[in-house]
Amino acid sequence: MADLKKQFEAAVANSKSLTERPDNGTLLKIYALYKQASTGDNAEKRPGFVDMVGRAKWDAWNGLKGVATKDAMKQYVELIESLS
Repeated sequence: MADLKKQFEAAVANSKSLTERPDNGTLLKIYALYKQASTGDNAEKRPGFVDMVGRAKWDAWNGLKGVATKDAMKQYVELIESLS
């Protein structure tokens, strides 16, 4: 797990220096995987109707409910590597 955590941390650093900005769907997936890997299942209250960005992020993260931390980390690393 320590090796995976290092890979995850490196991928987080790499995500900040991507050459091209990913599309919104990919950005939501990056966000959701990061939150699932670092925080776990979403236990926050869903944002109100007027906060469309917050709702989209919440929905993306909530869609990963039940995904194990290790699996979310692996998926995050693979996604960032595919974008680099």
